[in-house]
Amino acid sequence: GFIPNMYANMVNVPGVLSTYLHGYAEFRQKSGFSPTEQEVVFLAISQQNGCNYCTAAHSMLADKMSGVPAPALAAMRAHQTIPDAKLQALYTYAQELVRTGGKPSQAVGDAFLTAGYTENHALQIVLASAVKTLSNYTNHLCQTEVDEKFSAYKVA
Repeated sequence: GFIPNMYANMVNVPGVLSTYLHGYAEFRQKSGFSPTEQEVVFLAISQQNGCNYCTAAHSMLADKMSGVPAPALAAMRAHQTIPDAKLQALYTYAQELVRTGGKPSQAVGDAFLTAGYTENHALQIVLASAVKTLSNYTNHLCQTEVDEKFSAYKVA
């Protein structure tokens, strides 16, 4: 019901906005992840990239729309272990994929697969990473102000 501040910056380069919107929709609609898992991926990547805007936005979505359990959201925001082992494996994998430039360790990859995820899920996280790189970097460069709608979830 509103246009996020981030879009106001992205629209200056239409290719950035259209690529972001397309990739975001593809991930949301076809990733094979539940809404909860999608939010865990987006939060993991946004935090790894140090994007306070996207961390606030996805925290709000996690809390109000995607069904992320409150203890899991609190743990992610506090950089603590998520009580749900499967979500923890997903979070760790997404962060390591970004941190290592697409080269997660064997142990992290094995834990991800053992948790019930697949190689296709791993490629979907690559898509999520590309989408979040567009938004995270745009927010860094433009110093995007957190929208009022997300303000309760600002990173301290």
